[in-house]
Amino acid sequence: MSDPTDIEKKSLEAHVELCAERYKFLEEKLENVENKITDLGTLIGNLSDKLSTFAEKRNDQVLKYSVSVISVLIGIVGFLLATYVIK
Repeated sequence: MSDPTDIEKKSLEAHVELCAERYKFLEEKLENVENKITDLGTLIGNLSDKLSTFAEKRNDQVLKYSVSVISVLIGIVGFLLATYVIK
């Protein structure tokens, strides 16, 4: 916090004017911080949505690969049964 100037010590009107300027400056800074926090919240929300979408796509991909591998294994077991057990 800034120290009062000599003119502020002698004049109440000057003190009031300088305080008004200081509070105006502080309010502007506070608004800037609030805007940045709002922007950050929006950014985090968007990131969360993207991560959820990515996770869903990845789960679908893993499921497709699993089904493919299981199908190939069932095919191999069927081939082996047909070739060696059922003659």
